[in-house]
Amino acid sequence: MFSRSKIALAMMLALLLNISALRVHAAPLTLDNALRLAQDRSRQLPAQAAAAAASRELAVAAGQRPDPTLKVGLNNLPVDGPDRFSVSRDFMTMRSIGVMQEFPLEAKRKARSARFEREAEAAEAGRDLVLANLQRDTAMAWLDRHFQERLRDELVLQRDEARLQIDAADAAYRGGKGSQADVFAARSGVAQVEDRVAQTERQITTATTQLARWVGAPAFETLAAPPVLDAVPLRAEELDAQLAHHPQADALLRQEAVARADAELAQANKKPDVSVELMFSQRGSAYSNMVSVNLSVPLQWDPKNRQDREVSAKLARVEQVRAEREEATRAHVAETLAMLQEWRSDRERLTRYDASLLPLAAERTRAATAAYRGGTGPLVAVLEARRGEIDTRIERLRLEMDAARLWAQLKHLVPVGANAPAAARP
Repeated sequence: MFSRSKIALAMMLALLLNISALRVHAAPLTLDNALRLAQDRSRQLPAQAAAAAASRELAVAAGQRPDPTLKVGLNNLPVDGPDRFSVSRDFMTMRSIGVMQEFPLEAKRKARSARFEREAEAAEAGRDLVLANLQRDTAMAWLDRHFQERLRDELVLQRDEARLQIDAADAAYRGGKGSQADVFAARSGVAQVEDRVAQTERQITTATTQLARWVGAPAFETLAAPPVLDAVPLRAEELDAQLAHHPQADALLRQEAVARADAELAQANKKPDVSVELMFSQRGSAYSNMVSVNLSVPLQWDPKNRQDREVSAKLARVEQVRAEREEATRAHVAETLAMLQEWRSDRERLTRYDASLLPLAAERTRAATAAYRGGTGPLVAVLEARRGEIDTRIERLRLEMDAARLWAQLKHLVPVGANAPAAARP
């Protein structure tokens, strides 16, 4: 009979084996799933939503009248003579209780409420910008890891082929058809490739860590095949119109709306508010009680140097924000146009690599290898040709990775799921 502890241990081991099996057979992490995980895991997005909700709550509060003020007092209390500190013997002594209510103009309350509404809209626009940046950074991290792994695989393949070259050099040296220098040259070539493999492994680790920053533990899973990277949702001739509603431009527009709401509030504050106070005063039993009604209105003695100055300052702030928005929009359009042109150039260069540079490098390697095997060429020429082919393939991969990074930046200028213009191809 098995003891309960042994049964529990066996069940735990079976559970761990099942979990391991699930991890082994887990579906590869696609780019779309990485974007979804990053959005679900983000804390910036809830923060922006909370900021918008806070502003909307304040907008409701700002549209209400201020709370009434309770006033309690003891007036005209004697402090000397036979009636000192008596609250009932002197006819002027009164115990008062009253309520004062401020009545701000409706235009002011609407302006204050509108100001917080503009802040809420700015926070919502900021959320779209945060989401776009989140998706862009996640896509770039996913693509970085994908291409680093492809680079590693390419180098490993070349290393394995170079090791076969060592065997061939050894055989030729033992057969008296080659030199020992050829053997050392072959081994040196393998060592160089192995160093590049180690460097690429480190870069894969860095890229995986960066991806984990956005998606968490799934970053360590196998990556799926990348999406098609030959189209972006932008056209150079329509860039101004396409970027007019970009989240960054929208956020700047909302900031300008906040500044304009401040100016409207300052304009409304030029009209003073009215406060009304109702007070009941109780005197001694031999005297009559009294009721007082007071009306308070602030006196604006110097509006040209106070209220008018405040309005002018707020209007100047509006102009400042508008100018900054226009300048930032121009810079953003120019930067996006440069990225679009660079992406198209990279795509054209990739076509050139596939059409001529890679085939020529492979032909050179085959020719040098054939010459070496026929005894008409040195091993050094084979190694140089193979090194040149490796460099060409790696340069092609790096160029493809640069184009993919530009694709990620251009693709995620607007958050995925928003209405986007038709895709442009190089």
